[in-house]
Amino acid sequence: MFEKKADQEVGLKRVLNQGPIKVISIISGKGGVGKTNLSTNLAVSLSISGGDVMLMDADLGLANIDVLLGLYPKYNLSHLISGERTINEIIIDGPSGIKIVPGSSGIEKMAGLDSVQTAGIIRDFSNICNPVNTLIIDTSAGMSESVLAFSRASKEVIVVVCDEPASITDAYAMIKVLSKEHNVNKFYVISNMTVSVQNGLDLYRKMVKVTDHFLDVNLIYLGSVPYDACFQKAIQKQRSVVEVFPRSRASMALKNIAKKISQWPFPKKSEGNLEFFAERLIHYHADKSEVSL
Repeated sequence: MFEKKADQEVGLKRVLNQGPIKVISIISGKGGVGKTNLSTNLAVSLSISGGDVMLMDADLGLANIDVLLGLYPKYNLSHLISGERTINEIIIDGPSGIKIVPGSSGIEKMAGLDSVQTAGIIRDFSNICNPVNTLIIDTSAGMSESVLAFSRASKEVIVVVCDEPASITDAYAMIKVLSKEHNVNKFYVISNMTVSVQNGLDLYRKMVKVTDHFLDVNLIYLGSVPYDACFQKAIQKQRSVVEVFPRSRASMALKNIAKKISQWPFPKKSEGNLEFFAERLIHYHADKSEVSL
């Protein structure tokens, strides 16, 4: 009994010392731009450099971070939402010390949660036992309600684009909706699968040219990740490229981007913890439910 109480006190101290965290949603206008691979490798890179990183698989229709890394989670987000498991019970260990929240369909059910269930999920996020200073959210491709919800609830949003007309136009459409309807006015851009550094910069400049003309947003360039055969080799091994091929061109580019992210300032304490993130996420779905009525 006394041991259990001591464990609870240690867990409470851990939570109280958690402090503000960087919550980052990674989005793309269309599928096939390598967003999940980027999300996973950025999480691993940040962890290798000393961060306490959690990666949430929010690609709710086709959650596949577990497949990408050869992991076999027993529980996932659907078990949290249904109340069958707590957040701490669904979190699994990933490579290089990252923690992973496995994804599944069902997050739209948040719109129908009652006040007790809502309080329970918020409390779950605030009671995460693992130390976390960065939460990376790999959203689904496109403009689903879950993508909008995660993006609005996050402190930072990264847009992944590649050198395809559809990728650029769809990314612009997402930025437009998030800025005009959800007050998200700052976006970071990563150019992926580029043939050169200049190619990545040109992609960013194309987007800036359009957004500067039609939208009141701030686009910040994080850098480019080159097309690299090592990515495919790492996928076949079900490992992250930064672990298996740390000196590859792609890995070096990812580490440079991770270094920039690690230098971002932490948010204010009052709006920078996991509890605040969970509240914003649930309130989005509650608002959408009221509108639909």
